[in-house]
Amino acid sequence: MKKIVVVRNLKKNFRVKTDIATLFSRGSDAFIKAVDDVSFDMYEGEILGLVGESGSGKTTIGRMLVRLEEPDSDEIYMDNKKITTLKGKELKRFYRNVQMIFQDPYESINPRFTVFETVVEPVRVQNLAPSGERVDLVALSLERAGLKPPRLFFSKFPHELSGGERQRLSIARALVMQPKVLVADEPVSMLDVSIKAGILNLLKGLSKDLGVTIFYISHDLSTVKYLCDRIIIMYLGKKRTTVTKLLIFAASEGFRVASMRCIS
Repeated sequence: MKKIVVVRNLKKNFRVKTDIATLFSRGSDAFIKAVDDVSFDMYEGEILGLVGESGSGKTTIGRMLVRLEEPDSDEIYMDNKKITTLKGKELKRFYRNVQMIFQDPYESINPRFTVFETVVEPVRVQNLAPSGERVDLVALSLERAGLKPPRLFFSKFPHELSGGERQRLSIARALVMQPKVLVADEPVSMLDVSIKAGILNLLKGLSKDLGVTIFYISHDLSTVKYLCDRIIIMYLGKKRTTVTKLLIFAASEGFRVASMRCIS
C-alpha cells in the first residue's frame, strides 16, 4: 500500500502556568511534554487507530496533523511534502485534502448557518465547483453522510438536529472537500450506543467505498476493535507500540483477567 502520511519524531510541549508569576514570565522552563518523539506511517485507504487514556497526547497529534497546532519538530509529511512549510496554493490544497471531525459537533458548527450553508461554505472558500453545481454537490455529501433525503435537511439549523445528525453534518462538511485523509477525534464519544454503531459503519464504508484514509482517535477499545486496521498505543505522550486489533485485544483480555485475580 502507498504511504500517504509519514510522521517522524513528532514533539509538542506546552508551557505550564501554575501561578501569577509564571503566567507573565517568559523565562519559565516548566513544560509538559504532550507529544514526545512519536513516529508512524499512514497508508492509503486504511483506518489507523490512536488509543490512550485522557491526557496521553492523542488529540494534540490529531490537531498537528491538520495544522491546528504547530509541532515543535517539523517531521510531518503528506504526499512527500512537509506540511509545516506549505504556503499559498499548496497550503490551500492541503486544507482540502485533510479534514477533521471533532468530538463535539455542536461546537464545531456555526449555529447561525443552515445545513446547506454549513456544507457549501468550504466549497465557496476552495472554489471547488461552479455556483450551479454546488446544490448537487452538497446533496451528494449529505447523502453519503447518511442524511437522507438530503434536500429535506437543507433549511434546518443545527439545534433542530439530533446529536447523531449533527455529527453526520460534520462528516458531510468534511466529505464535500473530497479529502484524502479524515482525522476523527473521538467522533462517537458523546453519542448513544445505538447512534455510535451507525457513525462507525459510516466511517468504515467511507474508507472502503471512497478510499479515504481515516485517523481514528479514541479511548474506547470496543470502537477501535470494530473499526481500525492497525492501532497505535499512546501513554504519557509517548508511542508505546503499533499492533493489529487482534493482538491488542488478546493482550487487554490477559490484563483484565490478571486484574480480576488480584482483586479477588
